[in-house]
Amino acid sequence: MIKQTLKLLTTFEKSITFFAFLVLVSVMFTDVAIREITGTGLHWSRQVGVYANLFVVMFGLGVASSEGAHLRPKFADSWLPKKLEPLLIRLQEGFMSLFCLLFALIAFQVVAETYRDDVQSIVLRMAIWPFQMIIPIAFLIAAIRHLIYALHPKYRPQNEAIKHE
Repeated sequence: MIKQTLKLLTTFEKSITFFAFLVLVSVMFTDVAIREITGTGLHWSRQVGVYANLFVVMFGLGVASSEGAHLRPKFADSWLPKKLEPLLIRLQEGFMSLFCLLFALIAFQVVAETYRDDVQSIVLRMAIWPFQMIIPIAFLIAAIRHLIYALHPKYRPQNEAIKHE
């Protein structure tokens, strides 16, 4: 069940990231093409591009985390004895889960305030809170993933450099 949950989360994140990147590229390409042909572009393309990029970045972080491909400092890897590694991995993943949960809560408060104030995109003439909601959702998914890694380290992805040591 745990493996299936992680797979489901990753598939969801990869699908959203792919679709958002497709939207980003399509909108930007169309804007440039129309600008070259007519001399004026799509006035809304930059705003849509920014929102699509938000999806790519937020869910792309989850994809990188699920693949063990995120950046991390490695300079201190040899400072502590190797026998502490299992404990350190659990602590690292636990702290990351708490960090992501905290950011999800803060981001949700920002979204709630934006919703309460009815903040609108001037260009698109629509509420921005649905787009902002991506931030707490992505952090919540990351918190769940890292909690699973803390509780069940065998499901944690291994960095290629670590595998070969």
